Amino acid sequence: MAEAHQAVGFEFTVRPDGADIKLSQEVIKNIYLSGVTAWRKRAIQFKNGVLAGVYPASPSSWLIVVIAMISTLYTRVDLSLGMIDLIKENLPRGYMSVQTGKVLSAILFATLLWLFLIYLLRYSLKALLSYHAWIFESHGKMSSSTKLWLSLIKMFSGRRPLLYSFQASLPRLPLPSVDDTIDRYLESVHALLDDKRYKQMETLANDFRNTSAPQLQRYLLLKSWWATNYVSDWWEEYIYLRGRSPIMVNSNFYVMDLLYITPTQRQTARAGNVVHAMLQYRRKLERGEHAPVRALGIVPMCSSQMERIFNTTRIPGIETDIVQHLSDRKHLVVYHRGRFFQVWLYTGGRHLLPSELEMQFQRILNDTSEPQPGELKLAALTAGNRVPWARARLKYFSQGVNKASLQAVESSAFFLTLDDEAQGYDPAKTGSLDGYAKSLLHGKCYDRWFDKSFTLISYTNGKMGINTEHSWADAPIIGHMWEYVLATDCFHLGYTEEGHCKGDINKGIPPPARLEWQIPKECRETIETSYVLAKQIADDVDFHGCLFSEFGKGLIKKCRTSPDAFIQLALQLAQFRDQGGFCLTYESSMTRMFREGRTETVRSCTSEAVAFVRAMEEEDKTVSNNECANGTRLELFRKAADKHQNMYRLAMTGSGIDRHLFCLYIMSKYLRMDSPFLKQVLSEPWKLSTSQTPQQQLNLVDINKFPRYVGAGGGFGPVADDGYGVSYIIVGEDLITFHISSKFSSSETDSFRFGQNIRKAMLDIQSLFKPTNHKTDHRQATGSFC
Repeated sequence: MAEAHQAVGFEFTVRPDGADIKLSQEVIKNIYLSGVTAWRKRAIQFKNGVLAGVYPASPSSWLIVVIAMISTLYTRVDLSLGMIDLIKENLPRGYMSVQTGKVLSAILFATLLWLFLIYLLRYSLKALLSYHAWIFESHGKMSSSTKLWLSLIKMFSGRRPLLYSFQASLPRLPLPSVDDTIDRYLESVHALLDDKRYKQMETLANDFRNTSAPQLQRYLLLKSWWATNYVSDWWEEYIYLRGRSPIMVNSNFYVMDLLYITPTQRQTARAGNVVHAMLQYRRKLERGEHAPVRALGIVPMCSSQMERIFNTTRIPGIETDIVQHLSDRKHLVVYHRGRFFQVWLYTGGRHLLPSELEMQFQRILNDTSEPQPGELKLAALTAGNRVPWARARLKYFSQGVNKASLQAVESSAFFLTLDDEAQGYDPAKTGSLDGYAKSLLHGKCYDRWFDKSFTLISYTNGKMGINTEHSWADAPIIGHMWEYVLATDCFHLGYTEEGHCKGDINKGIPPPARLEWQIPKECRETIETSYVLAKQIADDVDFHGCLFSEFGKGLIKKCRTSPDAFIQLALQLAQFRDQGGFCLTYESSMTRMFREGRTETVRSCTSEAVAFVRAMEEEDKTVSNNECANGTRLELFRKAADKHQNMYRLAMTGSGIDRHLFCLYIMSKYLRMDSPFLKQVLSEPWKLSTSQTPQQQLNLVDINKFPRYVGAGGGFGPVADDGYGVSYIIVGEDLITFHISSKFSSSETDSFRFGQNIRKAMLDIQSLFKPTNHKTDHRQATGSFC
C-alpha cells in the first residue's frame, strides 16, 4: 500500500540518548510535490468557482464598475443618486479620514451595483432560456423572433463559459396542467385500445381529473416552486434506488469501443492510455473547465449530472440504496482472474503517465497468486438482489480487513476489469457484436462491480467498453466522457510502433497492492446465491447487434424528415410485423434544458404511426394502385413523422406525459389517496423500449477525414419479459447501429428476427421516396430521392 511505501523512506537507529531519524529525500520530494499540487488544484478550483459564480459577468467587470463609481466622486454628477453619501453616513466614524470614507462608500456601492447587475443579467438569461418556440419551428426555417432571441442568448452568454457557468441561469422544469397531461395521455393510448377499453380508461381519467387530481396538483405545484426540479429527486429514489431486484441487466447499461479501430492489441497499453485520458477528463471536470454542452451550439444544457461521474458508488440498503459521491479519490481498484488490486493514480503530485499505468497493469497480469476463499465471485453480490447484499455488507464487511478492502473498492475513482477474453466487432465472425454486448452488460456476473458509477472493461485484444450504473446519471453523461477519452487516446496520446504507451517509466513506483478478504462460509453461500440468480438473468438475455449501412442520416435528411422520426416509424413497422400488433412504446428524451433535468418519455406509438403502419401492410395488386398507395403511404408517413417530432419537442420542453403522472402518483402515495387511474397508468408495460445514443462532441474527431473512427454506441437489457429493448446510434452520414435485447425465455420475441424486421422496415420506408420507374442504387443517384 502507499502508506507502506512511504514508511520505508524513514530510517532510524536507536541510541542510548534517543532515536536518530533520517528521512529519504525521495519521500520529502514527493510530499512537497503533493502539497504543491493540492494547493494549485484548490487555487484553480477557487478561481473557476468565482468565474462560474459571477457568470455571465466577470471579476474584471467589478473593477470597471468600482473605477467608474470612484471617478464620479471628482465630478458634480452623482450616479448613485445619493446612495454613496448614505453609505458613508452609516460607516463607523473616527477610524478613517473623510476622503477614505468616501472612497470606501463608493467601493461598497459599486460592489452592490455590480451584484445587482449580475443577478439582472442572470435572470434575463433565465427568461430568455425559458423561451422554447424555436424548437417547434420547421427545420431550415427560422422566424425573426427566433433570430432575435438567438442574438440575445449569444450576447448574454459571454465569451468563454465554463462547465457550470449556466447552472444558475437555467429555468426550472415547468409543471404541466392536469388537463393537458390527461388529454395527451388519452390521445397516446387511443390507438392501442379498442372502443370498450378506451371508454373505460376515459372514465377513469375523467374521474381522476374531477376528484383527487386538483389536490395532488396543488401539492406538486408547491414542490415545483420549492425544489430545484420537481421530478429528478423522486425519479432517482423511486425508479432506481428503491428497487430491490438486481440492477445488472435490469438497470445498468453499456457503452462500446470504436467499432472498426483498435489502436493497439496490447491490453495493458490500451488500458493505460484510456485510464490516463479519464484522469485528464476528471481533472478538467473537477475544475469545471469543460465547455458546457449546448444545443445548436448556443442553448446550454444542465451539467449537474456530470459531477458524479467519478468517485461514486451505489451503496445497498435494506429498504433503499444511496448514492455515495466522494471527492478527489487517488486510486482505482482492478479486478483480474478473481483478485482485487488497488492501484494508486498519483506519484509526486502528478497523475501516473500512460506508460506507468501500463506497467502497473502488466504487473497485475504477471501476478500468479490465486484468489482468496470467496474472492473469485465476490462482486456477484452487486449483481444479485439488493437486500441480501445489504445484509451481507452489514454483517460481513463492517469491520476488519473486509471493511478496509470494501472501502477501497467503494471509494475508488472507478472500477477496472482486466478481462481474460477477447471481444469486439469482427465482420468475419458471426455474432461477434452480440457476444461483445452481452460481455459488457453482464460479463461472468462476478467480474464487474455493478454498484460503481462505471466499470471500465479491458479485453485481451485491446478492445474496451464500459458498464454503467444508472441511478446517478443518464447515458449522454457517460457518453460525453467516453467521446473525450477515445479521441484523446487515439489522436493525442498514441502508441509506439510496438503498441506500447509512449513515455518513460518510473520503475520505483510501488506495485499494485492485493486487497485482503476474510470471507466466512456463510457469506460465501450468499455470494453463490447471488451468482446463481445473476447467471439465470444473464443467460436469459438475447442480444443482437445490427449494423445498418445501406443508408444513414445523410439520405434521410434529403428526404426532408427527422432521422429519429424515420427510425421510430421503422421500429413501429418492425414491431407490427414481428408481433402482429402495436404496443406501448417508450422513447427516452432529455430535459436538460432545465436545471437538474434528466429524461422524459416520448410515446412513439401514436395514432398517426398506426395509420402509417397499417397502410404499409396493405397489399396492392396492380402497378397503378401500388403507385397511388405509395403516395398515400408517403403522406401518412409525413403526418406520423411530424407528430413524432412534435411529441419529442413537447417532452424536451417540459410538456411530457409520464413524469408528471409519475409525480402525481408518488404524491398520492404520500397523501394515502387511492387513484385507480394512476395505478393503471403506472402498471402499463413498455413492450418496446427505445433510446438514441447522441453524439455530443463532433469536433473531437473529423469523421470525413477518419471515417473508421466511429463509435458503436451502447445498449441496455429488455424492459419487459415479452418485449424488446432497442438502442441506436446514428454515426456519420451512412451508418446506424442498433442494439436489440430481449429474453430467450419469451416464445414471442427473437432479437435477431427483430433486427431483420428493422432492416426491412428501414428499406421499405426509404423506397417510398424512390420514383417507381427508377431503380438505380441510391449511392449512385441520391438526386432521385425526395
